[in-house]
Amino acid sequence: MLQNLIFASLGAATLLKEKVESEINTLEQKGKIKTDDAKSFLESIEQKGKDEEQRIKDEFKKHLKEVIDELGLATKEDIQNLKEELK
Repeated sequence: MLQNLIFASLGAATLLKEKVESEINTLEQKGKIKTDDAKSFLESIEQKGKDEEQRIKDEFKKHLKEVIDELGLATKEDIQNLKEELK
């Protein structure tokens, strides 16, 4: 469920980015914005999107780890440590 929410958010962000790019290109073609300004603005939006995507992934991992801890599930590290002890 949480993964679907993240994918939906990323999909919406991609759609928004495409719409903004389209509008910027239209303004550029009409001469209402300089090419350099448009390029800089689009790069800025792209970087903010990447930063936000990473923040969401990090937040998801944090919450997932909390759930795993609350449920008392074994992690890969726990299993590896147990294997080492059994050798």
